[in-house]
Amino acid sequence: MSSPTSTLSTASQQGRGGTAAKKKTDAGRPAKVRRGGRRRTNGAAYLMLSPWILGTVGVLLLPLLYSLYLSFTQYDLLSRPHWVGLQNYREMFTADPRFVHSIWVTVQYVLASAPLKLLTALGVALLLARPRKGQGLYRALFYLPSLLGTSVAIAIVWQGTFDVNGPFNQFLNLFGIKGGAWVSDPSTVRWVIVGLAMWQFGAPMVIFLAGLKQIPAELYEAADVDGAGRWRKFASITLPALSPVILFNLVVEMIGAFQAFTPAQLVGDGQGGPVDSTLFYTLYLYQKAFTEQQMGYAAAMAWVLILGLSVLTGLLFWSSRFWVHYGD
Repeated sequence: MSSPTSTLSTASQQGRGGTAAKKKTDAGRPAKVRRGGRRRTNGAAYLMLSPWILGTVGVLLLPLLYSLYLSFTQYDLLSRPHWVGLQNYREMFTADPRFVHSIWVTVQYVLASAPLKLLTALGVALLLARPRKGQGLYRALFYLPSLLGTSVAIAIVWQGTFDVNGPFNQFLNLFGIKGGAWVSDPSTVRWVIVGLAMWQFGAPMVIFLAGLKQIPAELYEAADVDGAGRWRKFASITLPALSPVILFNLVVEMIGAFQAFTPAQLVGDGQGGPVDSTLFYTLYLYQKAFTEQQMGYAAAMAWVLILGLSVLTGLLFWSSRFWVHYGD
């Protein structure tokens, strides 16, 4: 027969044990609930992301890998691809002078169009950054060409504007200036295309406007106290503060300029003329793929373009350490 003391001790131990077990059970249930809730949240996230994942794999990665395979083959769209190794790459650099010429034409276009377009966008952004009546309307009007500039119709209108009998020459005649055959002259047709690219300055202009809004007004007020002029404030405050935005716009415009196709196809004669002066890289790639049906060669050209753009973009980001200021 147990004593009352031992009975109380046993009951106390059972009570503590029961309390501990209860605490353990209570502590376990919320953890299971959290794990279950996390699994449901992850499942919902994967379900919502599934269209993007399927699209990336089906529309981007698989065609990209297939084009890499085609770049090592001879393929005319009608027969099975024939493996030729590095022959396409050797041919374009050693036996195809039009390929090298297309690179030179494209590089000249990029060096002219990208800086001029950014300078135009920055100048207009500086004008529109100041508060004025009808500011929203002006911004919409200046952005409008960016919505229309890449269309086929605008490229055709641009070609007609600078034709020998077009409105541009008629405008020059009002001042007694004799115009030229702008789109038929090899020395001027590329500048006509550069002008079309500059006309589409709306997108970088909007980004410059957003960057200008982020510059603290206190910096300009302090510069005014020190007696700094407009150019001093622009060179010492505006440009350093905008340097990250300039880098972003420069990378985007450089990549876009290297891929220019519609202006070269429509403003020129569509074959790279006159005298191959508008033989842009993407236009020559298109001719190889769909006119000459050398799909393997065109795929190799596409991969050379991707690798070239990757190297140039990497160099721009590397150089940014010397001229881009991200602040403290």
